[in-house]
Amino acid sequence: MKAFYTNNNGLVEIQKWTSNCWIHIESPTETDKNYLLEELQIPEAFYNDIEDIDERPRIEIEDGWTLIIMRIPIKSGDVKIPFHTVPLGIIFKDDICVTISFYETEIIADFVSYSQRKNIEIEDNFNLVLRLLLSSSVWYLKYLKQINQKIKLAEDNLEKSIKNEELQALLQIEKCFVFFITSLKANDVLFQRIKNLKAHKANYDPELLEDVEIELNQAQDTANIYNNILTGMMDAYASVISNNMNNIMKQMTSISIILMIPTLIASLYGMNVPNGLEESKYGIWILLLISIILSSFGVFLFKRRRWF
Repeated sequence: MKAFYTNNNGLVEIQKWTSNCWIHIESPTETDKNYLLEELQIPEAFYNDIEDIDERPRIEIEDGWTLIIMRIPIKSGDVKIPFHTVPLGIIFKDDICVTISFYETEIIADFVSYSQRKNIEIEDNFNLVLRLLLSSSVWYLKYLKQINQKIKLAEDNLEKSIKNEELQALLQIEKCFVFFITSLKANDVLFQRIKNLKAHKANYDPELLEDVEIELNQAQDTANIYNNILTGMMDAYASVISNNMNNIMKQMTSISIILMIPTLIASLYGMNVPNGLEESKYGIWILLLISIILSSFGVFLFKRRRWF
């Protein structure tokens, strides 16, 4: 999908390219690739870097072209990892500015809509980059709230019954936190590099810089807090499972010992040696009584020690 946007009391979509407009390409087709490489003449290495899902955030300059890669959150649609992060590339030179994402995302449409509601004018390419960083940080927070709801749901299910499915759900959420925390840290490093660029430092909007820094820090703090809560919860349930297993093993051992008492008596009685009861018609009943008394004493002893 290819879209063109220009400033008009916010970002407004137009039908074709004009000078200094913003081009956004999402899930590029072969036609879009040819448009970027042949018509706009962007470096192919930049395009390939953005295509790599594991590409780290950074800023790079080559032949007058500037490449800035940040990582943005998305809903992956994968049950195992419901939330993920992917690279968003911003490439610009002179009057050409292109953003490329190889994955569908809610961020761009929301960013355009927000700019129209607030009548935000994009002053230059770096202003666009900073505003996209701000928007991505807000979406990190939105997705973190959704992840927290999933944690609460899994916690409620675990309180009813500790099953593998609920524990696996928590492990999947833990993977999401790993992606989010790593990407947010990398975005923060990228922001600091952009913020300290000497050639553009004087042109930045101080309020915008402050907003980006606050949202980035808040997203990082929130992700770390939720991750620590999840880690503590996982440790607690691991202790509960271990304790339950110990109790079961203790009970099974106690039952085995109780059952061993009549077995031992029956074994001694059944040995092929004189024992004084072999001729008695009450021998079996005497042995049963002895077995019951000793087993009852064993049950009493274990209950007193709380092994049952």
